[in-house]
Amino acid sequence: HHLKEKHGGVDVVVHNAGVTRDKTLGKMDDQRWSMVLDINLSSQERINDKLLEHNVLRPGGTIVSVSSQSGIAGNAGQTNYGTSKAGVIGMVQSLGPQLTGIPATANAVAPGFIETEMTAAMPTFTREAGRRLNSMVQGGLPVDVAETISWLASPASAGVNGQVVRVDGQSL
Repeated sequence: HHLKEKHGGVDVVVHNAGVTRDKTLGKMDDQRWSMVLDINLSSQERINDKLLEHNVLRPGGTIVSVSSQSGIAGNAGQTNYGTSKAGVIGMVQSLGPQLTGIPATANAVAPGFIETEMTAAMPTFTREAGRRLNSMVQGGLPVDVAETISWLASPASAGVNGQVVRVDGQSL
């Protein structure tokens, strides 16, 4: 209600919260599974429901969700994470057409290997593999993802709806 009453609504919502709790599926406990799906997927769905229920998203507005390359192609030891990020993709693909009556858009960005503090903590071999498994032979930078989100949040992408933009150096 605050956004609607104090600001007349919202133009851009970026869903960027996310966690990993990696384990192979055979060793995955319920808490790890539930935590990752709740934070990475269900929280976005609950926020979107409230935005739409209370008509908070303004005409011309957009929802940008951060997914992952893992949501497209999976990743060993990340079944919960990949599932949550695949769910984000499905969510924006089904939400996009629902927003045309406002009119507004919903899209996702799917980063691949991005050089962050989190990836810096990975073993050297894993980091190097992430860098070399794309056509640019380097990791992406946070600014690459930020610029893509910025474009999806701008009027320049008004004709893009229900789509996933990969920022992964063609690593698939």
